[in-house]
Amino acid sequence: MTTRTGQRRLHLAALFPGVDTTGRTDFAAFEHLARTAERGLFDFLLLTEGPRPREHQGPVHDLDVVARTESLTVLSALAAVTERLGLAATVDATFNEPYELARRLASLDHLSGGRAAWHVVASSDALTGENFRRGGRLDRAGSHARAAEFVATARELWGSWAPDGTPRPFAHHGRHFDIAGEFDVARSPQGHPVVIQAGDVEEGSDVAATADVVLTRHGTPEAGRALHADVERRLAAHGRRPEDLRIMPVVTFVLGDTAAEAREKADGLPMRQTAIGTTGRPSFVGTPSEVADGLTRCVEEGAADGFVLVPHLTPGGLDDFVDRVVPLLQERGAFRTEYAGSTLREHLGLPLPAVKIA
Repeated sequence: MTTRTGQRRLHLAALFPGVDTTGRTDFAAFEHLARTAERGLFDFLLLTEGPRPREHQGPVHDLDVVARTESLTVLSALAAVTERLGLAATVDATFNEPYELARRLASLDHLSGGRAAWHVVASSDALTGENFRRGGRLDRAGSHARAAEFVATARELWGSWAPDGTPRPFAHHGRHFDIAGEFDVARSPQGHPVVIQAGDVEEGSDVAATADVVLTRHGTPEAGRALHADVERRLAAHGRRPEDLRIMPVVTFVLGDTAAEAREKADGLPMRQTAIGTTGRPSFVGTPSEVADGLTRCVEEGAADGFVLVPHLTPGGLDDFVDRVVPLLQERGAFRTEYAGSTLREHLGLPLPAVKIA
């Protein structure tokens, strides 16, 4: 989003892996992070999950073994204790079905007043398949092809209601799904839930081009600009515009009163604190002013539209950023000082999905 002075404003979101750094999964941890993100005027909170414990170079992350909660259940509860914050659920497209998941996401969208989002992931490993009754597995290409058709089918379901607010019959006949009927959840205040997709995997690039938000791990401005150019080219092929999509790298941050202190903190973080999904991500390390400079520069240089922050400590690791970095971004005109709307699409500056006339 660009201000009236021509300055690009960045977007901010927070990622929570579903357990805090001590391995707890009580609701207080989710509520604390959500309220902190909303106090910081973030666009959305993203809850990650997986249908099996994750591994890193062989060992299973011990915090994953403790427990991992189901995203939509938690976000339904968070909708009652937040007012504006977007609520993004990670849900696997390999081991779900379009009608059922589209209905759950649309229900959350209504209950939250138009704040729901779906982070699309696809599994291709045999261990995950063993957790499901039909078993087996899809290879990498197969899982991404199924995810692409899954997203398209969900959008057809959400868009099946007529402009006058009445349901219309729908039918989808494809390689992975052959369904027909009537979708029973009305169009939400933001039209459809926001669709979030990782954009670093080539097989998922076409899905990314039809998403609303693309997540990436690119670590340099050059890589960010290259991704922007590639996705914009794909958008044109889908009849879409650059303003129809936001690209947000997933990053970590470490703050200190001095640059040396911040670096010392970063170097001293124990493995247990970094095990849950933070390894290998780009990181902003420095004083609050230096971190604010780095974030703003990336957006101004066209390398990103915003950032999904992964705190090293949860649930309290976001507090310092909200208290010390957000005010600096606001002073520079790089970040909002209040929510301008009530839906997630309004926060992100995304257009409403078109209503099909027939």
